[in-house]
Amino acid sequence: MLGGPDPLDYISMYSNPGDPNRGIPAHWHYVSFGLSDLYGDGRVHEYTGPEGPSGFGFELTIRLKKETGETAPPTWPAALMQTLARYVFQSGEESNHNVLCAGDHVSWHNALDSSESRIQHMLMAEDPLLQSIMSPMGTINFIQIIGVTAEELQAAQRWNGPGILELLRNVPVAGGPWLLTDMRRGETIFEKDPQLQEVVERGIETEGSNLSGVSAKCSWEEMEDSREEREESEETVRQRITPHESEQIKAELRRGLMGQHGSGAAGFGTGAGADWTDHVNHNTDRERKDSLSSSGSTEEVKPGELQRSQTMDAVHVKINKEAGTLLPLVMRGRLKHGRHFTFKDVSGNSAITFVSPRVMGAIADESHPYASRGPWLQVLIPEDFLEAVIKDLEELSSTEELVVPKQYRWREKGLTISILPDDW
Repeated sequence: MLGGPDPLDYISMYSNPGDPNRGIPAHWHYVSFGLSDLYGDGRVHEYTGPEGPSGFGFELTIRLKKETGETAPPTWPAALMQTLARYVFQSGEESNHNVLCAGDHVSWHNALDSSESRIQHMLMAEDPLLQSIMSPMGTINFIQIIGVTAEELQAAQRWNGPGILELLRNVPVAGGPWLLTDMRRGETIFEKDPQLQEVVERGIETEGSNLSGVSAKCSWEEMEDSREEREESEETVRQRITPHESEQIKAELRRGLMGQHGSGAAGFGTGAGADWTDHVNHNTDRERKDSLSSSGSTEEVKPGELQRSQTMDAVHVKINKEAGTLLPLVMRGRLKHGRHFTFKDVSGNSAITFVSPRVMGAIADESHPYASRGPWLQVLIPEDFLEAVIKDLEELSSTEELVVPKQYRWREKGLTISILPDDW
């Protein structure tokens, strides 16, 4: 940014007549300028040459359906684009996980135009008409913002963004081929065509979910019997650690914890419910083993060099209700497909990663399914235990009927999961 209050230099607004022959209504087309490198002199973006990305490598667009009799474009889309751009500037320079890509979703929890509209969240897609361009300062992609309902966002979280975008394209009133945003749309695609819910469920079952983690209110603790046994065995280990080595370990732990507070999820949002996805080709993802280093989820709690892993016989995991309702998806859409999922505490004090035995690079294994490294817990769910967990947790999908606090305990496996109120 050049020192002004807004991250984008300017936003162009165009009147587009649409294409009546294809059922595409007239709309306003907004295009941002400033996320890409406009100057090439290093004032705003580092110059990487014509072969690399220009600035962040993209600009934002919105296609907003015109209201009857509307003669001037509303200004709220421009303000929305500035807010998204500000987030990218503040966090994207530290990690490309916060650069917005086609297929990403943005939890907003408020009508995009601050009205009573059901359109309260966003999906990202490639603009249908503005193709990628090669500029002297690098490549620029045009990422279109599409307003969606809470139900459509949830479907994108549970399955994947590209799948829901394709459904929106095929429902004219919900977006159509050009993925227009209609703030007066009162029906979700699932209310318009109930069979689309079955498409989503089949997609999750066959392809899994791209959601790899969420920010949450969560914590974990070692169960008492396991803790006492481990502390007795660790007493001998502590006697062999010199005071100097002890100070080194404490310093590394402090640095690791401080590093976590400044990092965000690889998606937009803060607080419980912020989420991030695997930025991988979905077909490729099904053909390879998942790895804890293959997405941004575990980088948020990267352990210090001197931290040692420890294993436990029993653990108690606590998760707030909003995040906890994702557990059926975690088991069915992630672990069942050989992937992993992380709940990262909003305070930065802990993280909990559920892993499949097929995940490479995990510190937990089938002999020691509960392992930690500093504040980061890994819970490995063996395949012969997974189906029982899926069955027991399935009721969490019915959020309207869910009464918390609620506890699930598999005593023979040493695992307890508590679902607590969001304000605990």
